[in-house]
Amino acid sequence: MRLSELLRQNGSVLSRSVDPEILTVTADSRQVRSGTLFFALRGAKQDGAAFIPQAVANGAVAIIADHPAEADVPVLLTPDAKRLLALTAATLAGPQPSCIAAVTGTNGKSSTAEFLRQIWTLQGLKAASLGTLGLIANVDVPPPPSLTTPDPVSLAATLASLAQHGVDHVALEASSHGLEQHRLDGVTLNAAGFSNLTRDHLDYHGTIAAYRAAKLRLFEDLLPANGIAAVNADMDPDTLNALHAIAAQRGMALRTTGKTGSTLRLLETRPTPTGQIIRLSLYGEDLPEMTLGLPGLFQADNAMLAAAMCWQTEDDARSLVDLLPQLTGVRGRCECAVELSNGAAAYVDYAHTPDALERVLASLRPHTEGRLVVVFGAGGDRDRGKRPLMGEVAARMADVAIVTDDNPRTEEPQSIRAAIHAACPDALEIGDRRSAIAAGLEALKPGDILVVAGKGHEQGQIVGQTVLPFDDRSVIRELAGAA
Repeated sequence: MRLSELLRQNGSVLSRSVDPEILTVTADSRQVRSGTLFFALRGAKQDGAAFIPQAVANGAVAIIADHPAEADVPVLLTPDAKRLLALTAATLAGPQPSCIAAVTGTNGKSSTAEFLRQIWTLQGLKAASLGTLGLIANVDVPPPPSLTTPDPVSLAATLASLAQHGVDHVALEASSHGLEQHRLDGVTLNAAGFSNLTRDHLDYHGTIAAYRAAKLRLFEDLLPANGIAAVNADMDPDTLNALHAIAAQRGMALRTTGKTGSTLRLLETRPTPTGQIIRLSLYGEDLPEMTLGLPGLFQADNAMLAAAMCWQTEDDARSLVDLLPQLTGVRGRCECAVELSNGAAAYVDYAHTPDALERVLASLRPHTEGRLVVVFGAGGDRDRGKRPLMGEVAARMADVAIVTDDNPRTEEPQSIRAAIHAACPDALEIGDRRSAIAAGLEALKPGDILVVAGKGHEQGQIVGQTVLPFDDRSVIRELAGAA
């Protein structure tokens, strides 16, 4: 496709006489080949303009930049270069699946997206989910790079490949980074969900307000006004009020879920050994109680949000809600790793924020006949302010707390643990994660529950610049003799 036509289709105009044929687009000079349109973007750590000579040497035939740059090929300057990258990548990749839903929020994105995929699959539809857990689909499509929200070129290619394989329903995780960087701007959305907003990623966004604004883009800029908009009504008032204001301004109808939801309301939940019994009301009508094989209130919240993102009309709603008891748990999300002979059990969870840690501990407390034991830490080179907050949660909600390392990266692990330990001085401190998990297992008495938090599905421990193999679930099973 000629550069002029590619830009015209995506709202830009070429005012040069040179009009090369464009075969592909990229913001990575290492991916440039003959016929590439190279996007020289200014990033947080690197300036793409520095790689223009390499891109031209590799075959770039034109450059689009978000700040002044020079090259031996045509250079177009636009402040919306990141958005244009996503749009042009989608145009060149080809048609996307007919129904795409995106879910954002601090916690619950992975579970909600996967529950969406499961609900669609239970309806007999070909569906996939894409996010922190990778690409989950029953088709042979190469997964994109391991990011919650992939870069726009990889995302467009993956969606087009899924469509070519007959997948017509896709659930995406929309991270705050991905939304702020316009990675989803080339995706045609049919539905959007917002689970909650609590402290996270302040090392990148700086403030809660900026973090919130990034996530609100999903409803403010990306979801069409006639799309399905579902939100958890139990989230913080500031975010909920902002969502209602956006909906009112754009003429959108919000579907609200949760204990205070008006669309799908949680009336009651009772824990069972392997899940919970819940009662719901749908558009004000009380439904018969149902059993979820998912422990924890937050799992019920995610399941309800997923259901509310599915139905097209109110007439379809009941049949979709009735599918919730068939949902299965998501890897690394409140996942039971082992049950011991004395009735104790060990769970792994991805909780790595204060709110997520509080949610998983609160969710498993009703299932605990004895004590609640938690092994947790905090990541290095990330928001330092949340470390004492996580310590406070553990001190308040667990009977036994063990502070350990969790991806220290380039920071001194002992300093991270010290910041956490200051808020939970009675906690044990065991830096080696395997040893900490072993101590947690050894502490279990009949009826106790151990929660190993922070990694969930992750397969590595990041120390310095090296990723060392480490899987909480496998380590627990090995130490418990269940491997």
